[in-house]
Amino acid sequence: MADHISCISPVDGRVYAKRAVATKKAITQTFFNAAAAQVEWKNVALAERARLCSRAVDAMLAMKDEIVPELAWQMGRPVRYGAGELRGFEERARFMIGIAEKALAPIVPEAKEGFTRYIKREPLGVVFTIAPWNYPYLTAVNSIIPAIMAGNTVVLKHASHTLLVAERFQQAFDKAGLPKGVFQHLVLNHEQTAQIISGGLTNMVCFTGSVAAGRAMEQAAAGRFINMGLELGGKDPAYVRADADLNHAVENLVDGSFFNSGQSCCGIERIYVHKSLYKDFVAGFIDLTKKYVLGSPLDEATTLGPMIKADAAGFVRKQIAAAVRAGATAHIDPKSFPMDKKGTPYMAPQVLTGVNHQMSVMTEESFGPVIGIMKVSDDEEAINLMNDSAYGLTCALWTSDEQAAQAIGDRLATGTVFMNRCDYLDPALTWTGVKDTGRGATLSVVGYEALTRPKSYHLRTRTA
Repeated sequence: MADHISCISPVDGRVYAKRAVATKKAITQTFFNAAAAQVEWKNVALAERARLCSRAVDAMLAMKDEIVPELAWQMGRPVRYGAGELRGFEERARFMIGIAEKALAPIVPEAKEGFTRYIKREPLGVVFTIAPWNYPYLTAVNSIIPAIMAGNTVVLKHASHTLLVAERFQQAFDKAGLPKGVFQHLVLNHEQTAQIISGGLTNMVCFTGSVAAGRAMEQAAAGRFINMGLELGGKDPAYVRADADLNHAVENLVDGSFFNSGQSCCGIERIYVHKSLYKDFVAGFIDLTKKYVLGSPLDEATTLGPMIKADAAGFVRKQIAAAVRAGATAHIDPKSFPMDKKGTPYMAPQVLTGVNHQMSVMTEESFGPVIGIMKVSDDEEAINLMNDSAYGLTCALWTSDEQAAQAIGDRLATGTVFMNRCDYLDPALTWTGVKDTGRGATLSVVGYEALTRPKSYHLRTRTA
């Protein structure tokens, strides 16, 4: 078993960061400290928790100039977009801090003479957050801030590709003056992670990652009766209706498909277009895709950075090749993107037509810069195709008819329904999914429900 975890940069393949794996003693001590700190932290006034968490957000934002290039080196996000992740981090963190008092307030039923009755929201204890590399600050903050605000303590395990993100969180909370043990991080391998869950060291697991890893988490938790929040795979669809604003749909769906090199759980991975707009939509989509600049994420001119690793790019290339062999048409010549080289993480975007649901590119998560576009005759056909998936995180509807969007949305198996936008998390709305996308919820008041447990009080005040 390796005694170190290395972050291999997709920029040039070198080891960008290397950290020792936590020892068994360190793991035990970390979770002991977390449990001990939680006994005191849960009694700290909510206003004080908010003050300290707000200071941590301020401290994180103050590190922007270091964080942006770190992100580029660690996971390939172009520096021109790096600050956007911190803006999203701030939006979610400050919103969840701001709604904590309302979300955690006791639930009081109608008055009943002779009784005092209410339901309190109590913290779970120690929350174990296992965060991914693709949006390393945004995904982690979804559970970390509300967990701490709710009176829990947190232990963070971050992905190997983004080792330094966990350290930035630690620096921010330490600078804010958070009591020792309330937030900690560990460098762990997969086996250690499973042992923590199966060993009963944590009261909740918040995990974002693959379906296979999510199943492994549930197996490790079997018999422990702990809460599990799982955000897993996605194959998010978009539907462009006949009444859509064509230019707006093209512009936003190209971005929704290729931002972050397509490495987004809620990125657009398949598009269905009404036959009346299909030809013009495809032409506009191809034209805009050709304007992307594939290159080093450290270059301000780059709009498409490398994928996380060569194997990930290789998987997407195989999907494309299989689709073409089955009759699909690839509209982008990779040679027009000089940085595109097989065997490397640098991969040109690709637009496919002539696709169908017998092709893996339309059914299996790609997590890369490829999109398949299909023509549909009406809403009914689009709904059937959008629901023909093992996943259900988001869907995006492009139409000028809000009532139609609501009616279509009611028939879709998905966690979020977008109209005329995509690939965005509104912290006022819960983030959740169905089917193999996972279970549980983050953000909004519902996110606080997942990080607490209800406790009922039934107090008889009159005995006569």
